[in-house]
Amino acid sequence: MRPVAIIGAGKTPFGAFADRDLRSLAVAAGEKALKNANLGPDAVQSFYLGNFAGPEFTSQNHLAPYISTALGMTGIPSTRFEAACASSGAAFFQAFMGVASGIYDIVMVVGVEKMTCQPTARVTEILSGAGDCATEVKAGSTFPSLFAMIARRHMHDFGTTRAHLSAVAVKNHENGALNPDAQMRKVITLEQAMNARPIAEPLNLYDCSLISDGAAAVILCAADRAREFSMKPVKILGVAQASDFVALDQKPDITTFAAVRGAAQKAYAMAGLTASDIHFAELHDCFTIAEIVA
Repeated sequence: MRPVAIIGAGKTPFGAFADRDLRSLAVAAGEKALKNANLGPDAVQSFYLGNFAGPEFTSQNHLAPYISTALGMTGIPSTRFEAACASSGAAFFQAFMGVASGIYDIVMVVGVEKMTCQPTARVTEILSGAGDCATEVKAGSTFPSLFAMIARRHMHDFGTTRAHLSAVAVKNHENGALNPDAQMRKVITLEQAMNARPIAEPLNLYDCSLISDGAAAVILCAADRAREFSMKPVKILGVAQASDFVALDQKPDITTFAAVRGAAQKAYAMAGLTASDIHFAELHDCFTIAEIVA
């Protein structure tokens, strides 16, 4: 495979935007990425959309060409990828493969969600569709309850405490307060995090992620062409994707994420690095326990 680099990026603010639809958010992020890469839409050879449940939230299907044509891209492959919270990661992985294989030189990845257009109860129902609907969801499980089970087992096995969970929330809120595009720019104390309203024991309000609208985009390019468009291209050293059982009862151990571990090992191998070489990491925190496990 040939080396691949990122030559442009763009994103929208994240929050609850009653006056914005899914397509307008995606287009805004995509246009920023094109501008950042000094490219026109006609330079993009393939379009990859990461989106979990746009059809359920907005009643709009066929989302990839719906968005790519609004960006001025016609006649190119436009494909949507769905992998729950990892939807945009899956889209990014496939975009990388398209360039690394030599099929394309320049591609775009857009990730977008429009979730606040539905009431909370309906949002919870839609999100639960990422679980095993024939078993756990049918029995009444939601993602807060499933991650609460993971948290409780983690506490049992490793001595994890309520304060450990809250420390994740405090740190992430502090980081978010520094980001002008963050949905919640609010610093919280450990006491606030620990004493918030309960959601699914042991998880409370600050352990659970928000319902949000927003989009982000990146443009990938063959590394040997990257400096045609950017003075500071970012080379992709390693990338991987893996999967695991959906239902908790099928997992040998719910206190580890086998797919995360497997994908990380593959990415380290591709990059020729180990965990000890990493100076900074961003981890998914749909719930605070998810970051701790990852």
